[in-house]
Amino acid sequence: MSATKRGIVLMNLGSPDSTEVKDVRRYLDEFLMDGRVIDTPLLWRALLVKGIIVPFRAPKSATAYKSIWTKDGSPLIVISKQLQEALQQEVEEPIALAMRYGAPAPWTAFDELLEKQPDLEEVVLVPLYPHYAMSSYETAVEYAKKIHRKRKYAFKLTVVPPFYDDAAYLEALVDSIKPYLDKEYDKIVFSYHGIPERHVQKSDVTGQHCFKSADCCSVDSEAHKTCYRHQCIVTTNKVAQALNIPASKYTFSFQSRLGRDEWLKPYTAVRLAEWPKEGVKKLLILCPAFVSDCLETLEEMGEEGREIFLHAGGEEFTLLPCLNVHPMWIKALKGLLEKAQ
Repeated sequence: MSATKRGIVLMNLGSPDSTEVKDVRRYLDEFLMDGRVIDTPLLWRALLVKGIIVPFRAPKSATAYKSIWTKDGSPLIVISKQLQEALQQEVEEPIALAMRYGAPAPWTAFDELLEKQPDLEEVVLVPLYPHYAMSSYETAVEYAKKIHRKRKYAFKLTVVPPFYDDAAYLEALVDSIKPYLDKEYDKIVFSYHGIPERHVQKSDVTGQHCFKSADCCSVDSEAHKTCYRHQCIVTTNKVAQALNIPASKYTFSFQSRLGRDEWLKPYTAVRLAEWPKEGVKKLLILCPAFVSDCLETLEEMGEEGREIFLHAGGEEFTLLPCLNVHPMWIKALKGLLEKAQ
């Protein structure tokens, strides 16, 4: 990086402070009241979230968190701290950690950097989301910008763009998958976090491309810069091609559907119940929408997904870990920071 006095903020999703229902309730309330997550009018969103979803989901989610919680706390927080420490070994600029929901908040990270470097000129924000979605990458960026403006920080805020097709990121993903291809498998599934179809349409900068044709994701368009579905497909295909996986042995799907609206398809949970009937008995599955293992990978996929697949007649279900602190992922992050100069 340049001689500019810089700091770095790694920004991830966040986690409840504990597995107590009250903490999970507080976390879910902040998360689901985000207008970029549930994009309905505020009054209706408040009634839906505070009156129906959170009271119902908080106890259930608390139980799910307990099944993956470590002695050091939430896996996502623990891994994010490990990532911060590993990257700090590779760069001179001070690094702070922030979460979109929960602690540490962006202002905590900004203040921490200023304490270390009072004459800070620039902060490079790294949203830890490979793909653009209004409910993940966009809300993290806009929230950090809002805090930056509201608190009138003097330093410049530079944002690292989505890195779904970054060569070093893809190389890290490829390397993390390779060891698992030695075992016999019928199909490898790239399961991405799902979003409503309308989110893709709202993010379409052209206003006239997404879902206007069956092959819209393969037709060149400015919309692809902010199209989550297109970017997930690009990551999937480039990784599969680099690993020489035949087209018949890999696919992609989307998990974590909420509500009754149309979300991106195919739905992972539905396909997990169908694949054994189609002869897919041995499954490898990974969740590339996340760079750190969390509730959606460890519990939703590692426990619930496994149960669905095996109950439907599957024989082997292997969940691959996220990149977490893979050495090549650290190298890729360093490269993303260098490009941000």
